[in-house]
Amino acid sequence: MRIVSLQPSITVTLAGLGALHEVVACTRYCKDLCPEIARGTQTIIQDSWSAKSEEILAARPDIVIVSVPYRIESLTEILKAGVRVLALAPKSLADVYEDARTLAALVDRRTAGEKLISRLQDEIAQTREETESFPKQRVYCEEWGKPIIASQPWIAELVEAAGGTFVGTPGAQTTAEAVAAADPEVILAAWCGAGDRVPLQQLLLREGWGQTTAAKERHVFCVADELFNTPAHTLAGGLRAIRWALHPQRFWRPMGIHGLDDAAQTKEKIG
Repeated sequence: MRIVSLQPSITVTLAGLGALHEVVACTRYCKDLCPEIARGTQTIIQDSWSAKSEEILAARPDIVIVSVPYRIESLTEILKAGVRVLALAPKSLADVYEDARTLAALVDRRTAGEKLISRLQDEIAQTREETESFPKQRVYCEEWGKPIIASQPWIAELVEAAGGTFVGTPGAQTTAEAVAAADPEVILAAWCGAGDRVPLQQLLLREGWGQTTAAKERHVFCVADELFNTPAHTLAGGLRAIRWALHPQRFWRPMGIHGLDDAAQTKEKIG
């Protein structure tokens, strides 16, 4: 099968299934997430947001797989190519699991798909068990800064599993004042496309944010974009970042997270 993948979550899932060789074209964001792409033969093309029909057709695909976010213009380009299309739109962890099953069935790797799902589910279950007796903390997670948008529902689920209470409505636009009024104890920012370059000091200049418990305790962190905004089995990395931010004395610090006072925030795991 010749697959064109227009979203990193699709490409990384296919890689996890052992089917990356069936991907003939993908995006530059896929290349950033899957180092194997740099060593492969895949053509780099536009993504689900800015797809070009001529690029898709040039790859001679059997199927194009896309996922949110879309634009009407990009969907038009994808459909214009006249190739079979599989469109995904995950919102929750349950959606992430079902999308993995769908992709696994497509490439005839159902057993591998169930293993990917089980590994993430097991880590979530273990984290919930280890943190269930800890005091609940109010956690605000941000996907975008202008306008201010809270992280997606699957991140809210991971926050809950790590012993936190998600501030605001997942995936919805909010205001600086509303976040400040909720007084989060931990702030985690993972802006789409920003990698690990969220300007944390600037966040605290927003109305009321400097007076939040998170700011006073210096519990304000940047999480690498791909750990929060790639709905795939790799969300396990986002879970590890969340649980460390909430419980730095009880969990090892993972890759992909840094804070206002990075050296001060690094603590040795206890127990």
